[in-house]
Amino acid sequence: MSKPDTAPVLVLLNKPFNTLCQFTGEDGDSTLADYVKIKSVYPAGRLDKDSEGLLLLTNDGNFQHKISHPKFKMPKTYWVQVEGVPDDEAIGRLRQGVVLKDGKTKRANVQILESAAVESRIWERTPPIRQRQSIPTTWIELIIREGKNRQVRRMTAAVGHPTLRLIRVSIGPWKLANLLPGEYQVEPLG
Repeated sequence: MSKPDTAPVLVLLNKPFNTLCQFTGEDGDSTLADYVKIKSVYPAGRLDKDSEGLLLLTNDGNFQHKISHPKFKMPKTYWVQVEGVPDDEAIGRLRQGVVLKDGKTKRANVQILESAAVESRIWERTPPIRQRQSIPTTWIELIIREGKNRQVRRMTAAVGHPTLRLIRVSIGPWKLANLLPGEYQVEPLG
């Protein structure tokens, strides 16, 4: 993808849960083509099938590279529902970087969020996460500037709090805002 055939655009999509981060898939797969009807745009970065939230797409290859390449260290903000209640030690480990099989993660900004405040701003997931009466859940905000494969999920698991739900709410200056799952908005570039 080099020069766009049309004016450069940026698409902000709220990628639904259980949707592939590509335009094609196997029969029965939910893909980006089910939601984005704009031709010649491609994802700038990835979001796992079981993750939700902000995905940026563009028809400008240089801009796509700036968004997705780790050397630009664009911050990505996630709201993460984890199993249990992380203590100060677990939060501290996330902040300092966690050793994973493919190396130590960079420092992250982490804070515990008020669950009621998060849940009043997000949509119900279909299917809902599993609930266990004896195990509480906690929402945290995690901001990273790198993108190892399934990094956020692996980080929270490494500190003893597996991720139950993962929503990306911003990438750099772009925010999910009020987009519902499957909705998108288009912004001109340049």
